[in-house]
Amino acid sequence: QVRLVQSGGGSVQAGGSLTLSCAASGLPYFPCMAWFRQTPGKEREGIATLSTKGTARYADSVQGRVTISKDAAKSTLYLQMNSLEPEDTAMYYCAARRTSICMMTILTSDYDYWGQGTQVTVSS
Repeated sequence: QVRLVQSGGGSVQAGGSLTLSCAASGLPYFPCMAWFRQTPGKEREGIATLSTKGTARYADSVQGRVTISKDAAKSTLYLQMNSLEPEDTAMYYCAARRTSICMMTILTSDYDYWGQGTQVTVSS
């Protein structure tokens, strides 16, 4: 059974930082993974992912303010978020695909497994 367990998140003032973690289990390899976020009434937005070789891809909305990374030994994906803005307030999700060949997609339809979500709230 594949599980993605998220931790981190919370409330922070504008300009602050947060780190999200996502621990994957149930697969014999480190899968392709990504971070998404969603606000009420809007579609889930892909914001960051890694290629097989570790190249990062970011959505324009977070480019320069977030860093995605992984620790394969811990089967954990991270999202370091800096210079947070009120517009970053959302539920954040990690997601994984049934493959370790990562083509850097951030389409929700390409992902097979989802974390439980963690709320990030940025106040002005």
